[in-house]
Amino acid sequence: MDMIAYVLKRIGVSIMTLLLVAAITFFLMNAIPGSPFMTEKSTPEQIALANAKYGLDKPLIVQFGNYIKNYLHGDMGVSLKMQEGTSVSKILFSQGKFTLSIKLGLLALLVAVLIGVPVGVLQAYYRGGWLDNFLRVLTTLGIAMPSFVVATLMLFGFAVSMKILPVQSNSLTTPAAYVMPVITLALSPFCRIAKLTRTSMLDSISQDYIRTARAKGLKTKIILFKHALRNSLIPVITYLGPLTAGIITGALVVEQIFHIPGLGDYFVSSILNRDYPVIMGTTMLLAALIIFMNLIVDIAYKIVDPRINIIKKGN
Repeated sequence: MDMIAYVLKRIGVSIMTLLLVAAITFFLMNAIPGSPFMTEKSTPEQIALANAKYGLDKPLIVQFGNYIKNYLHGDMGVSLKMQEGTSVSKILFSQGKFTLSIKLGLLALLVAVLIGVPVGVLQAYYRGGWLDNFLRVLTTLGIAMPSFVVATLMLFGFAVSMKILPVQSNSLTTPAAYVMPVITLALSPFCRIAKLTRTSMLDSISQDYIRTARAKGLKTKIILFKHALRNSLIPVITYLGPLTAGIITGALVVEQIFHIPGLGDYFVSSILNRDYPVIMGTTMLLAALIIFMNLIVDIAYKIVDPRINIIKKGN
């Protein structure tokens, strides 16, 4: 019963968070002066007709209520400018924009995990040595550098100066087109995973069962990767939930820089064109993804770690 109550509470909080995101985005978006239909050739009469056609002439609270009601029925509205009259759901899903962003994000996540975990193990094993110190500086710099700075440096170095990679990744149709966007997206998560693995490994190595394994004469590789790493991965796995959502949403700027026609590139374009339904639809999709991944992690963590219940009962 405690588990059911916990899950229902987390679901309720997630729904309220999503509604709060929708409200903030909607009212801030409409707080900007002007109209999506305002151009050099448009007249006030034409703007008024267009606003009436799409219901933008109604009070904001009424517009927001209508949007939430339609959203609950799976209707995210239609594009006002970029693909006028086309369903936002069709733009996001049927045209492959969300799929392209997911593919790029998951590939970057895979690279970050496959490199970050071994690097963290190496740092823990050579704690205090020159390799550990060098990797600590490297991972700190990787976390501190914004993705747009990394992307700019890579474009200048590999595409402009050395000319070994394409300047524009376009639709990611070749392996070379993936290199710079994936590295840009994976750098910060890789550094965070390496630091987290190092900390967890240092804690595991100091435990009694590791001393027992050493006393039995087990090889260092077996002790590290079979015994210590297994327990050290629990915090890393916990971090993978929000990281998965964060790395996909983090592709917004990267897609714009590398001209990848994914969700991020279209989202930025929709803001510049004041295409309200596309802005709302993309924001709600990304917010729902982040909230859902955090919900899954919260539930999974409570299942695998009974100490949460013990702490609550102790209080």
